[in-house]
Amino acid sequence: MTEGSKPKKIGLITATSLVVGNMIGSGIFVLPAALASYGSISLLGWFFTAAGALILAKIFSNFSKILRSKSGGPYVYSRAGFGDFIGFLVAWGYWISCWVVNAAIAVAIVSALTIFFPILETNSILAVVIGLAFIWFFTWINSEGVKTSGKFQVVTTILKVVPLLFVILFGGFFFSLDNFPEFNTSNLGDFDAFSTVGALTLFAFLGLECATVPAANVKDPEKTIPKATMLGTTISTLIYILGTVVLFGMLPIEKLSTSPAPFAEAAKIIGGEYAGYFVAGGAAIAAIGALNGWILMMGQIPMASATDKLFPRIFKKENKNGVPIAGLVIGSFLSSVLMLMNYTEGLVEQFEFIVLLTTLTCLVPYLFTAASYAMVVINKKLYVGSPVSVFVLSGLGFVYSMWAIYGSGNEAVFYGFLLLLLGIPFYVLMKWNNRKDL
Repeated sequence: MTEGSKPKKIGLITATSLVVGNMIGSGIFVLPAALASYGSISLLGWFFTAAGALILAKIFSNFSKILRSKSGGPYVYSRAGFGDFIGFLVAWGYWISCWVVNAAIAVAIVSALTIFFPILETNSILAVVIGLAFIWFFTWINSEGVKTSGKFQVVTTILKVVPLLFVILFGGFFFSLDNFPEFNTSNLGDFDAFSTVGALTLFAFLGLECATVPAANVKDPEKTIPKATMLGTTISTLIYILGTVVLFGMLPIEKLSTSPAPFAEAAKIIGGEYAGYFVAGGAAIAAIGALNGWILMMGQIPMASATDKLFPRIFKKENKNGVPIAGLVIGSFLSSVLMLMNYTEGLVEQFEFIVLLTTLTCLVPYLFTAASYAMVVINKKLYVGSPVSVFVLSGLGFVYSMWAIYGSGNEAVFYGFLLLLLGIPFYVLMKWNNRKDL
């Protein structure tokens, strides 16, 4: 960045769009179909998960008031309570999950576009070229600065939310209790079914922390970030729950549970074929907006870690717009490699396996942030509320995060911890290099 220049900062609307845009990806457009096979107990899963997500959002909000203007979100918060090693593990896992998820989102964009361009289903070369084009287009967008990326995020967030609101608002006129599923239509017991739908709905809330990650690029961060975090999480929660309720009442359970695009099916009932295409386009835009937002995260986390000498110094290299350009390019290169693997015959299972590895790395930052909250408040004596409320909030966030990790499944937990352990030699190397520099 040139001397005397300052990167433009984002305000409340853009920060909120970052939260909503990263939370609402293409998954919500198909998730109600997966939930339908469990029955209306799915709604209890939504409410429980939403309550846990709002608790975590409140912890992140309060943390942003204590550690002001410090980019890195969960990395900075975890390191403040537990030191360099835990901070590094959070940053390591979060960074890996970002570029892996970006590869998966690029695949989701191409998949959503097949409705409009069927050739993408049969021409894998064209499909991968388009997917790679999206990755590098948004890498370029983000290289222009957080302000530019934020403007795009606002636009895509509006365009993805409008189709969902269309179904929610007008779907009520086609709602019938006769279509509403029974409480538990699965072969599982109530508790097991509840745990399963809780785990399914959990991943729709990943991204609630996104306003805290680029904190140094946010106007009045101690005010803007808490508002954006809570507002974005609340908006997403309402869309998730209301959307599921409306679909449960519009589509017969046997049709809903097998539909690849339930919101588009509902839109066709409301307004015909063109309304269906309108909502299907929203699914593509949802994935496009999420890719833009997560590429932003991909550069910010390693930059914060590199500033603390826990990642290689190249990750804190900024361009004239104040963007960690090396981190963006390295991350997008790795995303591109993974996407190529997905379109290489015989390696699809390997790609799915890598995605499984990153499941836990999305949840561990929440666990350590929740635990760190009480520790930091006690040590710094910076109470946001009463001491009792701090302990209660921290405790509830920790317990919920533990449940979320448990609910993600044995494979995700095992391989996720394995992935985190692989970062330990990297951490030792960074510490050794720092000591040698001294």
